[in-house]
Amino acid sequence: MKSHRVAVRGLLLLSVVVLLVAPLVGMHALSWGDIWLEGARGHKIFWELRLPRVCLAWVTGAILGVCGALFQALFRNPLASPDMLGISTGAAFGAVLSIRLGLTFSLLPGLSGLSASAFLGAGLATAVIYAAGSWRRGGTSSLLLAGIAVSFLFSSLTLIVQYTGNYVDSFRMALWTMGSIQAVGFGALGTTLPALVLILCAAVFWAPELDLFLCGEELAESRGVSVGRLRRGLFIGVSLAVAVSVSACGPVGFVGLMGPHICRRIVGPAHRTLVIVSALFGGTFLVVCDTAARTLWAPAEIPVGVLTSCMGSFFFLWLLLKRERRRS
Repeated sequence: MKSHRVAVRGLLLLSVVVLLVAPLVGMHALSWGDIWLEGARGHKIFWELRLPRVCLAWVTGAILGVCGALFQALFRNPLASPDMLGISTGAAFGAVLSIRLGLTFSLLPGLSGLSASAFLGAGLATAVIYAAGSWRRGGTSSLLLAGIAVSFLFSSLTLIVQYTGNYVDSFRMALWTMGSIQAVGFGALGTTLPALVLILCAAVFWAPELDLFLCGEELAESRGVSVGRLRRGLFIGVSLAVAVSVSACGPVGFVGLMGPHICRRIVGPAHRTLVIVSALFGGTFLVVCDTAARTLWAPAEIPVGVLTSCMGSFFFLWLLLKRERRRS
């Protein structure tokens, strides 16, 4: 337990350091003196562009980290993650449809029509997955298969919409589906930060039930856990939180897969600690990746989703090879 507390404090300290340093890094290097000089170029770059972007990256990464840990517990599968179960592709379909139809409305400050459409797309995918997976009281394996099927369905629909668009719209659609952190001001935090707080509180509240659920549904039910209620609550809560993050930044893949895996090796499988550490790791990891994405090829930017997908692909292969080695 002492080593777990050290790990949590270490990751918390690393998160604070990254949050303080990342806004100073970029094509235009800033010093602490520049950012306090009101009206200066550095002041605007720091407060209106970089700091909101770094905060949004941290909150999004933390949401994906928590949701990845919860999905892996729900499906009792270490390879399960939100972006592999159709929710991200549903959000992508909603966003590209919004671009194709030219919807430019804005519901709330920080919630554009594109973000709202992505959220609705993710919500539609969630409803379809849950309805298909629950047909005739199917279990978590049915939900997993339904998620994979819905992912393919919405990917196909997204390609059809992209194919019918003009050159400019097709480029915007392709860029959005790569996943990138774009923020001017703190408006986007108005939707993502409450989602992080709610899903983290729910995860800590459900942690003892999740620990029992990992030991088997029958054992959990014998200890008083309502497995059906837990499964429904987890699936709907995680899906909505992921929908909020995807609607703000696009589908940023593999953070929810890698984060919980690495954190489980550090702090063990107990969920009360695991979800907190996964949030810290996911947030820090995405800030570092986004900082690299906007500086490695400056003045151009690499979509951060491309970087995380590259790293995630190698991580996924490493996991598979490790499993095969254990079996042999």
